Amino acid sequence: MSENEFTTHADLFDLSGKSALVTGGTRGIGMMIARGLLQAGARVVISSRQADVCAEAQRLLAEFGDVQAIPADLSRHDECRRLADLVEGEGLDILVNNAGAMWREPLETFPDEAWDTVLDVNLKSPFWLVQALLPALRRSGTADDPARVINIGSIAAIHVAESPNYSYASSKAALHQLTRVLARELGPQHVTVNAVAPGPFPSHMMAATLDAVGDQIAAKAPLRRLGRDDDMAGVAVFLASRAAAYVTGTIIPVDGGIATTASGT
Repeated sequence: MSENEFTTHADLFDLSGKSALVTGGTRGIGMMIARGLLQAGARVVISSRQADVCAEAQRLLAEFGDVQAIPADLSRHDECRRLADLVEGEGLDILVNNAGAMWREPLETFPDEAWDTVLDVNLKSPFWLVQALLPALRRSGTADDPARVINIGSIAAIHVAESPNYSYASSKAALHQLTRVLARELGPQHVTVNAVAPGPFPSHMMAATLDAVGDQIAAKAPLRRLGRDDDMAGVAVFLASRAAAYVTGTIIPVDGGIATTASGT
């Protein structure tokens, strides 16, 4: 495309012919993203640990497009490799590293396993999947339309939350930096790497918090509400589409302004 040519609005966000993998795509933010990519025309593979949960999510998402579900425990390196082997044969344009783990416990009793469990899923598995799927991403990316890696971070890596989530916040801060490191390395290989930092969205991970103080969180947000499905679907489609072909190494908070406008306490 020359500098004087313009993509139509419809084509700018069209993902027809693209293939995507969304880890943790069976519920919450992952399902929001999977639905958005499907509605934009992509073929989507979703993954999570439990086979029955995968099957039910596939059934629910099938009305939006071509979706496949593959159970995998991404806290294990061998399982990341297995998933990558199953996916890359079909080609891959978009990798969404969304699978995540949270552990809340006071400082005095915070256990060793809270670090290993959370870091394995939140930080190591995105790295392992990029490693394993990089050949497929390289094959699909071009200078005009790179392949995409979208990491799901958190606003807990931007501001300090009130809950004692030491390993979670640390893992997401590390994932944000890993996003920048990979963006610099993979840009010349026609692969962009960006991160989304969600705020409070209805999800399994946030359910207890939102049940207890969801109204208070919404009241403190500059936009005075919690996140909705379309808010997350929209940013994922943007980052996966031609609209974001020149965007890499960014961390995009999608939080109604909670973290980016926070004042001191």
